[in-house]
Amino acid sequence: MDATDMGSDLKEVLLTEEQIGSTLDRMAAQIDADYQGKEILLVGVLKGAVMVMADLSRRLHTNLTMDWMAVSSYGSGTKSSGVVRILKDLDTDIDGKHVLIAEDIIDSGLTLSWLLANLRSRNPASVKVATLLRKPDAAKVEVDVAYVGVDVPSEFVVGYGLDYDGRYRNLPFVGTLAEHVYQR
Repeated sequence: MDATDMGSDLKEVLLTEEQIGSTLDRMAAQIDADYQGKEILLVGVLKGAVMVMADLSRRLHTNLTMDWMAVSSYGSGTKSSGVVRILKDLDTDIDGKHVLIAEDIIDSGLTLSWLLANLRSRNPASVKVATLLRKPDAAKVEVDVAYVGVDVPSEFVVGYGLDYDGRYRNLPFVGTLAEHVYQR
């Protein structure tokens, strides 16, 4: 799927496939420098972080293991509900481990804030966050994010793992969704 397949559903391309790759290269270099001599447990937050985690992990030179969590504060709408549920927990005991959460996007920060508190209660050596995208204007709570790829406007973005109602995750770029799609 590409931009032409979206037709009028695409408002604008924010990050091309090449820009995403360059951003992940920069993030991986910083993560490698910060975790030199340590092993990381890279935790992906399903479903949106699949692309980010896969591509970021292949760029890292640091020893790592991987695990996944699925948490939800979204229905099929466009706004965070603020109520978080664990849909799939970690299979790995994180006691004493350096945990790096891979995220696709941080908007309100509500879900991530809850997730950080939950993981910190499990006695890891450290917990940090790496996100490809952040919407600073949408933040409702302050969350410390160690690695931020790109700040984006508070518009509805899709592609590269990000969806609207399960669609558009397979786009190789990040773009803004035209309002007529989600105001139906």
